[in-house]
Amino acid sequence: MDIGAVLGLEQLTWGTLILVVIAAFAAGWIDAVVGGGGLLQLPALLLIPGMAPVQALATNKLASVFGTATSSITYYRRAKPDIRTAVPMAVIALFGSFGGAAVATVLPSAAFKPIIVVALLAVALFTAFRPQMGAATQLRFSGHRHHIAAGAAGLGIGFYDGMIGPGTGTFLVITLVALLGYDFLQASAKAKIVNFATNAGALLLFIPHGSVLWLLGGILAVANVAGSYLGSRMAISRGTTFIRVVFLIVVIGLIAKLGLDVWNENIAPALGLPGR
Repeated sequence: MDIGAVLGLEQLTWGTLILVVIAAFAAGWIDAVVGGGGLLQLPALLLIPGMAPVQALATNKLASVFGTATSSITYYRRAKPDIRTAVPMAVIALFGSFGGAAVATVLPSAAFKPIIVVALLAVALFTAFRPQMGAATQLRFSGHRHHIAAGAAGLGIGFYDGMIGPGTGTFLVITLVALLGYDFLQASAKAKIVNFATNAGALLLFIPHGSVLWLLGGILAVANVAGSYLGSRMAISRGTTFIRVVFLIVVIGLIAKLGLDVWNENIAPALGLPGR
């Protein structure tokens, strides 16, 4: 069977499809634990010949929305996150993501990546040198101030997810830990609910534009769901120390990936050097 013809991508081979499915499974696992699965899933999609970047981004969101829904339900059943914070934050993040996706159509993401790399470096150092951070829940705010801070964070990170994307779950986790004072397990549980909303918000823009490859996205969604279920179960059973270690690994990966993008898109052209 010619899988490329079936999925509407004439140059797609079985080997490439299997690679992309494996990446989707791994991305679901990473997303369920700390976020950042887009580091694997989106670049894997871009390996498919003839795949336009906007199609890759939209199809990635389709698969991810099923994965984050699965991990959200699993965390809700087993970790019992406070939805009085998570749901309003998710709703605000959905609108932020829709706005970010709209901006992404007119502004190049390369303009924002240097700022993101600096922010991630600060996050990595902050987390590494404060080992007690996120070990237990110690809320920084109460009452309306808590919800205002959560809503502002949801809006900003949702906007980022719609505009650029990689590391959204990671930024959500560190914000919930460092800004609001949750432990890593509760932060991950809430981050999945918010991340589901940001994926849905971006899809609200991509679907009317016809950018989603539905058959391929459906296949990747199954793999993403399986990885998300396994990752969320492992995170819940192993607790905050496990999540913190995986978090640092993913942040370092994000810094490496986006740092390379900054070199290729900003620094190398300015110096008249070839990118890689």
